[in-house]
Amino acid sequence: MSPPPPPFGRSRKRASQAFDAALDDAELIDVRAALAQGRWQAVRALLARTGDEWDRRGHRVTVLAAEPYSEAWARDWLVAEPDSADAAVLLALALVQRVRRGKGKPAAAREACRTAARLAPADPTPWLGLLLLERDLGAADEVADVFGEIRQRYADHHHAHHLMVARLAERRAETGPDPLHEVYDFANWAAEQAPADSPLAILPVIAHAERYRALAAAGHEPHDPAASAHWTGRRARQVMKAAFDWWLEWEQEGHPRRLVDLNFLAHAKVCEGRGAEAAALFHRIGERPTPAPWSYPDREPYSAFRTAREHALGTV
Repeated sequence: MSPPPPPFGRSRKRASQAFDAALDDAELIDVRAALAQGRWQAVRALLARTGDEWDRRGHRVTVLAAEPYSEAWARDWLVAEPDSADAAVLLALALVQRVRRGKGKPAAAREACRTAARLAPADPTPWLGLLLLERDLGAADEVADVFGEIRQRYADHHHAHHLMVARLAERRAETGPDPLHEVYDFANWAAEQAPADSPLAILPVIAHAERYRALAAAGHEPHDPAASAHWTGRRARQVMKAAFDWWLEWEQEGHPRRLVDLNFLAHAKVCEGRGAEAAALFHRIGERPTPAPWSYPDREPYSAFRTAREHALGTV
């Protein structure tokens, strides 16, 4: 009998399923299809129902804005309702996504985000758009200022904290591993500041994965994460145990981005060699992987996910 494939070996199956940024939000999936047909009224109704659930609002607007037709329909919406904050934020994030695809003008996207922020002063979503933009383009002080604006409006903003961790993890990657790197301090601070049931408790795992990505890209870690000591040291064991224990006690089934956390946690458990714990997480994930962190540092993510999942489920 041949041995099971390694956790991140090349899968025998080619990717047969596209990743869906909507995750498991069925309402969002339906409204996205309506917007593709120009029915922006469905977006208006969805965002009105979402209200001030800021993580859910940020998730929904970001996903809708990523579609190439969103900018045009958001402009039509603004013609019909010039004072609509929802239309303004959809346009703003659509322009941000256009810049991220290498096609738009950063100055226009920044101005659109600030216009949306003026129309909805309590909403962190326009600032999330700015953070998405400045995460790649902005100076450290600018990024920190935008993140501060988000935290003033909603201190536990899930997506914003993930963006900050990804940005911080890349600092000084060329100098090699550093157990005292600032990304760990930031992640621990955010987890400690958050309520006990907040999914930000898993942020130290996100930081560890993002730091691996940065170090591997700089040539300081092997490109096979399961072969990297990064995942088996004392810090890694502490981080993973604390996060898994939190998940067992507090699993947030209703959080709009919970599948992001589940994928990061499953990836960490696979890298750690904890197949039974990884299997429990894969059962929750089902067929809803996220590209990160399975793509880290330069892998075909769906194949990596399927191979790791099959290996973990075969251990129980």
